[in-house]
Amino acid sequence: MKSETYKTLPFYQLCGMIFAVGLAGCTTSGGDKDPSKDPAVAAAQARITATELTAYCPSVTIREGTAIFNNYGKAPKTPENLIYQASIANETRSCQNAGGNLGMNVAIAGKVVPGPKFTPGTLTMPIRVAVMQGSNVIYSKLYRQPISATDSNAASQFVFNDPNVSFPAPTAKDVQVFIGFDEGPDDTQATAKSKKKK
Repeated sequence: MKSETYKTLPFYQLCGMIFAVGLAGCTTSGGDKDPSKDPAVAAAQARITATELTAYCPSVTIREGTAIFNNYGKAPKTPENLIYQASIANETRSCQNAGGNLGMNVAIAGKVVPGPKFTPGTLTMPIRVAVMQGSNVIYSKLYRQPISATDSNAASQFVFNDPNVSFPAPTAKDVQVFIGFDEGPDDTQATAKSKKKK
């Protein structure tokens, strides 16, 4: 399953949409209207420029070992104690350059499969988005994503996105975006532990 809401359109589809908008703007009853002054054409040109079409947009990778999340609660991790298994099927992203920063909207789609101990309701899954530039972490955020799962006999689909990924625009194509389930402590807990050690 791919989320069409966050899917980046292929180049040829994007150009086709711009061309169609342009044609609509050129159709006038008087025949002497300047297409460049048509609001629809101006809006399309404002949304997308040639620079944006060819600009660097880092790829998104599901970090190894984080595509599947098994929840057993506090019980021993045995098959009969499985509450649910969540898995990521697809990932995508879009980029926008603004004021020297690169902004990204990162998204994933996946499903939740009920286990023997499953109870219908709202599940909370830990999903982390992290951006690496070389060996440096330049963005990292852990989300506790609520997912509605009401059918004990069927998988539930879900979509997650982080529209606020932002970091200084790189001068080289050396940025990698990772996304996946993270069962580690919350960022605030990790920070508190780090301060106690000092």
